[in-house]
Amino acid sequence: MPLPLNIHELFRGKNVEWERLEFKSGWNPLVTLHTICAFANDFHNLGGGYIIIGVEEKNGLPVLPPIGLAPDTLDDIQKELLNLGFNAIQPYYHPIIVPAEIDGRHILVLWVLGGQTRPYKAKLNLNKESKEYGYFIRKGSSTVRAKGSDESELISLAATVPFDDRFNQQAKVENLSRDLMQEYLTQVGSDLFKQAPNLSLEELGRQMGVIGGPVESPFPLNVGLMMFSPEPWRFFPVMQIDVVWFPKEGPGGDKFSEKIFKGPLPRMTRDALDYIKRNFISETVIKHHGRAEATRVENIPYDAIEEAVVNAVYHRSYDVREPVEIRIEPGEMFIISYPGPDRSVKLDQLRAGQARPRRYRNRRIGEFLKELEFTEGRCTGIPKIIDAMRKNGSPPAEFEFDEDHSYFMVRLPIHPAALEVSETSMGDETAGESKPIAGQVAGQVAGQVSPDVVRLLLVLNGEMTRLELQQLLNLKGRGNFVSRYLKPALEGGFIEMVIREKPNSRLQKYYITDKGRTVLA
Repeated sequence: MPLPLNIHELFRGKNVEWERLEFKSGWNPLVTLHTICAFANDFHNLGGGYIIIGVEEKNGLPVLPPIGLAPDTLDDIQKELLNLGFNAIQPYYHPIIVPAEIDGRHILVLWVLGGQTRPYKAKLNLNKESKEYGYFIRKGSSTVRAKGSDESELISLAATVPFDDRFNQQAKVENLSRDLMQEYLTQVGSDLFKQAPNLSLEELGRQMGVIGGPVESPFPLNVGLMMFSPEPWRFFPVMQIDVVWFPKEGPGGDKFSEKIFKGPLPRMTRDALDYIKRNFISETVIKHHGRAEATRVENIPYDAIEEAVVNAVYHRSYDVREPVEIRIEPGEMFIISYPGPDRSVKLDQLRAGQARPRRYRNRRIGEFLKELEFTEGRCTGIPKIIDAMRKNGSPPAEFEFDEDHSYFMVRLPIHPAALEVSETSMGDETAGESKPIAGQVAGQVAGQVSPDVVRLLLVLNGEMTRLELQQLLNLKGRGNFVSRYLKPALEGGFIEMVIREKPNSRLQKYYITDKGRTVLA
């Protein structure tokens, strides 16, 4: 039974933090039991962890090729683990057990998800007469027995399973999309993709850790609905990203444009970022007297925007009915999410890029985002934003939340050179040389564009459907529009489809590319 991730990545620590990995050279039932208990307690809401049996560890890293386990012992170990789950841990708990073969050696991978009924306690020894139990947690990359304040805090977490990891009793298994689940497995390179067509939707969901509950009454987890439901807003009404763009007058003016992005969490995030990248990000060329090399800067570095948006999606609370809001104003961009960071985060530490939360809000969302390489999940988002702004020569990013930690805001100022170009409409020589260069390119390209394509580009504003474009051009015949306008514009690279993977989708829309904007210049 494969894991819903690429098992080889576990040995690289690429998408799973080292503190969530435990390598054991051989089978030791008591030590393994205590580590299972610690990962199930998930003291820091990191999403549980993985125990790899049959691999030696040296200085915290796996030694390859693995020592491996004798093939004839694999079945016995799995039976013993099943027995331990019923008789040596309270409440009972069972990890997902995955036999695997690495470099020709047999190993066992135990996927231990954060439990729904924590805190868990395990037997201190495996004697039949023993009735003494203890709580275990992870401290860094070690399993330790929880005592004193740690034990008290663990017990206090009994009713605070993170919202994304809870069963959703208002939903059904059928609300999950097999296509979206298989698409995810393909993207992360999981071997489970090959078996998925032969599994029922419930079996596939349980294997991916997004369906739980008893066999007779299974329920999807909230994270499953967020990731793999085509219409997650039915269960989380304000799970969306609002992009609000104010023109030169700013928020005090009468005009602004608003674009709302909904859908499965990865798609919603990608669509919002793609929209910002296509419509807002620009590059300014700064020429220097006496130096041949020009400096190129973005108005706001895309890397900083991406980190800020993904950070907001990852760390917002999905039981709070407030969207992630991205406000684009003449001189800056704001990314706002609700509520603010964990109480353990101090504002001065955050601004210095040194904050590390005591506990994560969305342990399962973070796990999926790391697999999709949206985020590293190692508290690197804020330092990356700071670094991206510095490398671009931009003013520093600003971070803000109130005393109640009710919101979190990231402010990204526009680069002064780009702002100067904007204010002078790119016509002032002190603002750089971008307009003359664009004009030369436009002159070369425009002669290769038919008048019909130019008419199309002139009416295309933002993202529009075929029908909307036909109506604006006063064209009734679809065939004529496609052959004379749409197809040449696509083939020339002057416009692009929004849903590239499904060209014939009834929801298809089109937008102007950089090449198309050059023609309009």
